[in-house]
Amino acid sequence: MARMTRPLTTPSVAQQEQEREREREREREREREQVPFPLPGAARDALEGLALGDAFGERWFRRFRAPEEAAAQIAARITPQESPWHWTDDTAMALALVRVLTFQDAVHQEDLALSFAATFLADSARGYGYGMHRLLPVLAERPEGWREQSRTLFEGQGSLGNGAAMRVAPLGAWFCEDLDEAVAQAAFSAEVTHAHPEGVAGAVAVAAAAAIAAAGRGSDAPSGAELLEQVLAVTPEGAVREGLRRAAALPPETPPTRAADLLGSGRRIRASDTVPFALWSAAGHLDDLADALWSTAAGLGDVDTTCAITGGVVAARTGVSGVPATWLTRREPLPDWVGAR
Repeated sequence: MARMTRPLTTPSVAQQEQEREREREREREREREQVPFPLPGAARDALEGLALGDAFGERWFRRFRAPEEAAAQIAARITPQESPWHWTDDTAMALALVRVLTFQDAVHQEDLALSFAATFLADSARGYGYGMHRLLPVLAERPEGWREQSRTLFEGQGSLGNGAAMRVAPLGAWFCEDLDEAVAQAAFSAEVTHAHPEGVAGAVAVAAAAAIAAAGRGSDAPSGAELLEQVLAVTPEGAVREGLRRAAALPPETPPTRAADLLGSGRRIRASDTVPFALWSAAGHLDDLADALWSTAAGLGDVDTTCAITGGVVAARTGVSGVPATWLTRREPLPDWVGAR
């Protein structure tokens, strides 16, 4: 009598995908276990919010929509339907900064220079500015020379742009239990690429706002003016601080388009004409990330960066779960090492 054998079964496509996802999760867990300083929840939320704001804001640039169309759709709160929403250098540099924190729990400037440079070389088409295209390839060869090299930009003045501010909200959330430390570490992170005092001041202001937002989780949000006054208290004197002073004096009912006209919305790509408006918008919507991003987008200008700053600060308090689910599915994913939302 012939021996009966059980026929072999081939896993279905769905089963194969489930097994691949389980293996990816095991790999993510192994990678997270190798990190000496796991990403705190508030810092992860700030990173997620920064990336969401960056990708959301990017959709309103001229290459996707004419300015008139963008303004009308923002006013009507018509969500961009295209997918995916790619993030830009704002998020790429934030990831490089956070990666250093997960290994060192502090900003070690030579290591940060190398992290920025490696991230740039891996994908230089993320919308980096002129200064970073000059600086980061040099730092890839000599990361120890970051101080002298960052000072050579812009005729020896160093960069006063918004690049150090755009990436720093997760750092503020990381050090939310010690505002002075958040301020100091933000300055260290800025100096690697932005030697001008205004570039540093922009990073300090954003990190302070994110630290205050994260520290206030579970309690009533301060008023917009109260938050801005707290940020003012730790921001160095200069154009950024003066812009924050004017932002704190604006009535909360000011239309965002008017606030952008008065404060600037990044059209000059400077910290001083970017940070005050982005933080004014964040401060007025600390408990509603979606509202904060719509308000910030209405100012147009350097809209991916203003939205990245606003998104990082507000999400440090709220997380990203309150935004429409389609926003999160459309946004380009972050690397696996960041972990689940």
